[in-house]
Amino acid sequence: MKIKSICCIGAGYVGGPTMAVIAQKCPDIKVTIVDLNESRIAAWNDSNLENLPIYEPGLADVITDARGRNLFFSTDVDKAIDEAQMIFISVNTPTKNYGVGKGMAADLKYIELCARQIARVSKHDKIVVEKSTLPVRTAEAIKNILDNTGNGVQFQILSNPEFLAEGTAVQDLHNPDRVLIGGENEEAISALFDIYSNWVPKEKILTTNVWSSELSKLTANAFLAQRVSSINSISELCEKTGADVSEVAKAIGMDARIGSKFLKASVGFGGSCFQKDILNLVYIAKSYGLHEVADYWEQVIIMNDHQKNRFSQNIIKTLYNTVSGKKIALLGWAFKKDTNDTRESAAINIAQNLISEQANIAVYDPKVSEKQIKLDLLDLDEKQMDLINVSQDPYEACSNSHAIAILTEWDEFNTYDWKKIYNNMLKPAFVFDGRNLLDKKQMIEIGFTYIAVGSSNL
Repeated sequence: MKIKSICCIGAGYVGGPTMAVIAQKCPDIKVTIVDLNESRIAAWNDSNLENLPIYEPGLADVITDARGRNLFFSTDVDKAIDEAQMIFISVNTPTKNYGVGKGMAADLKYIELCARQIARVSKHDKIVVEKSTLPVRTAEAIKNILDNTGNGVQFQILSNPEFLAEGTAVQDLHNPDRVLIGGENEEAISALFDIYSNWVPKEKILTTNVWSSELSKLTANAFLAQRVSSINSISELCEKTGADVSEVAKAIGMDARIGSKFLKASVGFGGSCFQKDILNLVYIAKSYGLHEVADYWEQVIIMNDHQKNRFSQNIIKTLYNTVSGKKIALLGWAFKKDTNDTRESAAINIAQNLISEQANIAVYDPKVSEKQIKLDLLDLDEKQMDLINVSQDPYEACSNSHAIAILTEWDEFNTYDWKKIYNNMLKPAFVFDGRNLLDKKQMIEIGFTYIAVGSSNL
């Protein structure tokens, strides 16, 4: 089967960049990305590429190459489904906040709605591809819905999980470590294989059964998050003993069996995947009675929460056990650099902790809007919201502050005139570096009391 028309349901962090690259690399395939969110689709179609709803280095160039040629963004979901031979489901799968599995299981209501809409609209045979991160055996549920509510149409279900890192998503799509395709029907697998083989070496395209593909995504994120929590647990020990976590990470990272990636101590991991996927893995393990397995992976989340909480508690303790009425500048709100995604960002937790102690918070992030920051803090009451101010200028955010907390590893933070910032702060001037980003020696020479994660002040 030669695919000529693709529809992707969901114009978010996965669907947008992934489909844009497929359109760029496969100019003979019409790719339509659909979403019910009219403002999001309007942003994707905006002639000013600065207004794209997602910030990713290189994404604007990809959009420029393909948009209007064979890449289209639309709110007409039914039309796109009807015209497509292959449909990617790339909608949100948040953690349930109600009922059985609350706080752990994936909420699949959007997936089910997609499946029912595909079944209702489709008049011809189609390949349906799971792109969202889903629990094991979701494909079976999707196929049951499609086969029992459709119009006699034959559907083939494939799992094609994404392995993108936000901030390098375009690079990851152009040159992936691997592409994973899970399925049972050889013709359907071959059709998706042929799409990726337009630019991905064939030896990097792996085929498995559906269940292995679904579980591989959860496992990959769990392993990566585990490494972050592991080095963060050592960072606390380093602070007590006089060791330096950066030196420890470098030493163990040179071991070929371990490797250096994801060994950078920080204020904690965030993003849309790690916590959600681990909690999903925990829930699946518990549902099969594998309580020791569940407890093992749940500890990764517990350690991450501890790291965020102890960071904010350290600020309070260092500032003489009170931050009430004190101005604290937070540099960075995105969960990592080179993205405007704030989901599960450590900054949210730290801001909430400090505001609960009546601190005045000034926030600066080069890519996150004030609107998004305020949305992330909706749990605060009106009085607490008055304690937060979002600035468009980092020097303004830091001016007259008692302390600065670096929460995102934006490269630009290293380029600031830190002497100027120091001169405009209250003394003693504290910097809490949650990303070990700045030069400790230089900061101390300027006059700062500089405190980094995993570095002892003994």
